[in-house]
Amino acid sequence: MRARSVVAAVAVVLAALAGCAPAGTDDGGGAGAVDAGYESGDGSFTTWEPDERGEPVEHTGTTYDGTEVDLASMRGDVVVLNFWYAACPPCRAEAPDLKAIAEDYTGQDGPGVQMLGVNPRDDTGTAQAFERTFDLPYPSLHDERAQAVAALEGVVPLQAMPSTVVIDREGRVAARVLGQADPEILRGLIDDVVAEDAGQES
Repeated sequence: MRARSVVAAVAVVLAALAGCAPAGTDDGGGAGAVDAGYESGDGSFTTWEPDERGEPVEHTGTTYDGTEVDLASMRGDVVVLNFWYAACPPCRAEAPDLKAIAEDYTGQDGPGVQMLGVNPRDDTGTAQAFERTFDLPYPSLHDERAQAVAALEGVVPLQAMPSTVVIDREGRVAARVLGQADPEILRGLIDDVVAEDAGQES
């Protein structure tokens, strides 16, 4: 069964890579803005209340500079995973916004926020050129076998490139954006998870 889920996850990624999702914004439907179970890469987003979230996401991967990263080691912080690849126009369009968000949340008081890219397609040279071009302050995992995507399979399907997932301090998926993320919406999603976590400690 595990092998089948990995194959399915890879198929989803390859389909997304074949036709990079268009940019867009939420359609006004709110936190569950989806259409009859079909979610296009239009910037629509979904959130899950704490009691609706599943098990923590488990994944260990390697960044393009060879550093091993274990999501479990990030527990206690809010983690933002951004799935991207260099030739994807909306991935390039949202990169400056993601850079600004990562810089703004670094060193803030209260629960920490960490950002991590996930790239299922590019070789090291291509990915690092993208990171230099946009001066990204966070690393990306080289997910050539789509193992990070497979880790989310059955928890939160990723049906577009780019996609962004917000993970709570317990390692559970709290929100997802399909397609280019509106920076204000993404900041709001992050702030909501940070606030709920801070409230649990008070």
